[in-house]
Amino acid sequence: MRVMSAMIALNLSGKKNILQNKLFSIFVSHSNNNTIMLTKAERTKQFILETAAPLYNEKGISGVNIDDVLAATKVTKGCLYGHFENKDDLSAQVINLLLKKVTDKIRMAVYPHKTAKARVFAFMDFYKDPIQTYIPGGCPIFNMAVEADDNYPAAKQKVSAIIRAGQEEITAVLKEGIRNGELSDKLDAAVFAFKMVAAIEGGVVMCRAMDTVKPMHTLIKSLKSELEQYEL
Repeated sequence: MRVMSAMIALNLSGKKNILQNKLFSIFVSHSNNNTIMLTKAERTKQFILETAAPLYNEKGISGVNIDDVLAATKVTKGCLYGHFENKDDLSAQVINLLLKKVTDKIRMAVYPHKTAKARVFAFMDFYKDPIQTYIPGGCPIFNMAVEADDNYPAAKQKVSAIIRAGQEEITAVLKEGIRNGELSDKLDAAVFAFKMVAAIEGGVVMCRAMDTVKPMHTLIKSLKSELEQYEL
């Protein structure tokens, strides 16, 4: 019976990995198709959003004005307002883009790996250089969380949803590792996921303030060592 149960578990795990790989392939294909099939108007709007995104990430929602976006994009005010109703509309769509870009990039770094340990390590390594970040200005999730806390409730809801979803995904990866016998069941997946993300996000801010990556490397090494203590 134990052998049969193990074979069933292995088969289910294998099917799950195949499904995840298929979903990842579909995700990449869909992302690529979206960039190819845009109309001229859609390309212009996308260009404005892509150009404005680093400004928002570096200066914050309140620190960016329409003139900043016009100067960076070199489009006319009429063109800009042909795509966005006002600054609030522009800000909302830029925030959506920032959050989507960083979460998509994280998933593309994490999910090609097969084991729970490798996936969690890949997540950590995504943040190993807090100075030269994927999007200039640091982590958009943390940046928006800080600014949106009191002043922008709609943005706060979006960031909150991203953070919850990220915690759930990491927790699910760790729990899958426990079920597969890769990690010990003594590991509290939810607690470790929260601690890891909180430490890394805080580390990004501190390293950027001190203009050094060394503390982040030390932090990631420590988090990896902690997870390895639960490896079977």
